[in-house]
Amino acid sequence: MGLADNKCVPCRGGVPPLPNDRTQTLLKELGREWSLNGQGHLERLYTFKDFAQALEFVNKVGAVAEAEGHHPDLYLAWGKVKIEIWTHKINGLTESDFYLAAKADREFEPFRSTAD
Repeated sequence: MGLADNKCVPCRGGVPPLPNDRTQTLLKELGREWSLNGQGHLERLYTFKDFAQALEFVNKVGAVAEAEGHHPDLYLAWGKVKIEIWTHKINGLTESDFYLAAKADREFEPFRSTAD
């Protein structure tokens, strides 16, 4: 079972962010396309052949996010989408952030061959 197979667990606040060693382990499991930005949020840039594909991907990730009750920041531009994920209530990362990132990667798979 991979990260994408886990259900996001709503964070009600009052819990500490993941420790750095656990964050690094999960980051490696996600893959090299994901990184931590300057704020310590998960971030990845996806590329597409055109705006329509990028928009389709945003809509797919949006539907997954809504179903999971866990909402990333999505940045849409021509031929690219940047996703930024963190748990707002604790201003840090939880395991659910990594689950959502893996789910986004799963949604990207059908686009992978046309994005290159």
